[in-house]
Amino acid sequence: MSTPRPRSREWIERLIAFPTVSRDSNLALIECVRDFLAGHGVQALLVHDESGRKANLYATLGPRDRPGIMLSGHTDVVPVDGQDWRSDPFALVEREGRLYGRGVCDMKSFIAVVLAFVPRFLERKLKTPIHLAFSYDEEVGCLGARRLIAQFDAMPVRPAFCIVGEPTLMQVVRGHKGKLGCRCAVRGLEAHSALTHRGVNAVEMAAEIIAQLRRMRKRIEKTGPFDDGFDPPYTTVHTGVVRGGTQLNIVPRDCAFDFEFRTLPSEDPHLLLDEIKGFAERELLPEMKTVTAEAAIRWEALSDSPGLDTDEEAAVTRLVKQLTGGNSAGKVSFGTEAGLFSEAQIPTVVCGPGSIEQAHKPDEWVTLEQIARCEAFMERLLEHVARG
Repeated sequence: MSTPRPRSREWIERLIAFPTVSRDSNLALIECVRDFLAGHGVQALLVHDESGRKANLYATLGPRDRPGIMLSGHTDVVPVDGQDWRSDPFALVEREGRLYGRGVCDMKSFIAVVLAFVPRFLERKLKTPIHLAFSYDEEVGCLGARRLIAQFDAMPVRPAFCIVGEPTLMQVVRGHKGKLGCRCAVRGLEAHSALTHRGVNAVEMAAEIIAQLRRMRKRIEKTGPFDDGFDPPYTTVHTGVVRGGTQLNIVPRDCAFDFEFRTLPSEDPHLLLDEIKGFAERELLPEMKTVTAEAAIRWEALSDSPGLDTDEEAAVTRLVKQLTGGNSAGKVSFGTEAGLFSEAQIPTVVCGPGSIEQAHKPDEWVTLEQIARCEAFMERLLEHVARG
């Protein structure tokens, strides 16, 4: 069994110990990395959110006068609330060839290996620079990456390529779906449940919209469009959260639900959103307003991230296939920050240790073998950028 090097293991343990759940600050982790880089003579740029409680980190290893390869990872993790963990989620544990901890797969192990290689990159007097980009709030809509990307236009040099280290079992991924997450809030009219004709049942109206979303999903499953590179090979529609009503004998005034479209890169999710809005405003709202003028259906975007569709023959795809030793590049249905970097005209692929199947679960894990494979990848990248 392959064993990670001590420096990588130390960094994984250190990063896991920071409880950087998206609702909380990531500054302690970011400042730890900033201070580590400063100790090696590397100045890092911190790009904070509006509250000042969170920050992205951007730094360059090697020459600063030419574009290089950006290694990107998010520092936030999903919550552990209500999950049944066998051990402390924020204390690294090793069992039977696996490392356990929140974020060990998604995606602090990649960041840890990158940091472990910083001294090696600096020793080699790189001809092609390595850019480090560590973000906040990827898990709640890729918020940090957007603020970081906004800084690129003011920089004298932009990255030439980007590798996002999300878990792909160290296989090259050149495409992923986009995601549009929305909230629909229905306002009806309260009444006694014995007098339903005097009220507008917000739960029922919401249910009608949810049922229409399901009909849209079933239609797309049958008619496409399709792309066999994805699993499933079509755009998906999903309702995940519903809140409404107060008690059984009251016609509910309010109901809100959250839903999402995960679209093929070739599809525009806003067209699907327009479709469901049109249904609600055409089929439901007029009926609701015959009872009360206060009836309303409101829509709010929760997240909006583009898909990724990097060409198989793009220079970044060919390079990362060479670094992994792979012959092909695949596609995945989950989203990443890669779509945003690609949209910003930075050619991007996804490649990192671990499997997405282990992400977000209790007892999240990554194998030691995957960490070792990531280290081997970094060794080959080191030789590539040292040669220029």
